[in-house]
Amino acid sequence: MNKLRWRLIHLHKCSGITRPLLWQILGQDPTLTLVYQFSSSELSKNFTITSQKANHLYNDLHNEKIIQSLASDSKMCKVVTILDPYYPPLLKTIVDPPLVLYFLGNHNLLTQMPSLSVVGTRNPTWEANRKMNKIVTPLIKQDWVIVSGMAKGIDGIAHRLALSNNGKTIAVLGSGFQKIYPKQHLNLFQQLASSQLVISEYPPETPPRPCHFPERNRIISGLSFGTIVIEAKEKSGSLITVDQALEQGREVYAVPGSPLVEQTSGCHKMIQDGAKLVQNTYDLLEDWDAQKEKWCRLLSDSNENASFFNIDMETEV
Repeated sequence: MNKLRWRLIHLHKCSGITRPLLWQILGQDPTLTLVYQFSSSELSKNFTITSQKANHLYNDLHNEKIIQSLASDSKMCKVVTILDPYYPPLLKTIVDPPLVLYFLGNHNLLTQMPSLSVVGTRNPTWEANRKMNKIVTPLIKQDWVIVSGMAKGIDGIAHRLALSNNGKTIAVLGSGFQKIYPKQHLNLFQQLASSQLVISEYPPETPPRPCHFPERNRIISGLSFGTIVIEAKEKSGSLITVDQALEQGREVYAVPGSPLVEQTSGCHKMIQDGAKLVQNTYDLLEDWDAQKEKWCRLLSDSNENASFFNIDMETEV
């Protein structure tokens, strides 16, 4: 394994690390060699972190169990860094791309367009299935890739619609592959991992944590040209995905519903704020046709930029 790539995966797995800190380390030490030579106090001084965090990071950097676990992780799943050719090309275009990802399944789905993120409440109304069957199922049958978060409710419905219609879907998790959440979706996870694609930013043994779900939402929106909200309350977590989609320059769509149910209030607010109202599949097909050239070009340009850092990946450093 290329040494720089190995070091990036190792650092990413250290418990004392955060994404901003990892970016900071890369900025000061692009080949990730000095960080292994620093003492705990030098880590604290050079990267402006507390002595407690520096001690955690130092210990993890030199922990043999963590080092040995990297090999077992790579046997269990595909470990992909931002330096690798398999890295999702559309994620290179977002402001805060994940540096390391874990894959199970068919990574070729990442280069297929159009892809649409489908999100919504964990407690959908009885009409949600009908809405999705009317709007999303025809897209699945036209070979669109459906991206969602494997949560209860709308996410689970989206993945199952793709499976039942021989379609394509990508699930982005807020936990590692050995700590599936929600537990009742274990069977769904296994189906997706065997025939579709499951992605996580977290090492396999990582449990779900509240902070992970807003983080994973930027990946859900980043993997698609647009995000559609089927049902959501005004303060729904789905609207975090919408905000991230807007920051990423993605399209945002909302399905209207009855004003008498709370689960549609977030969609109505989105439409008032400028989201595109979707009543049927044609609304999305028409929008995609108008933007297809732009997104296919972006996908191609991102694919050509295989190395995120200006480093020759064939060279051991």
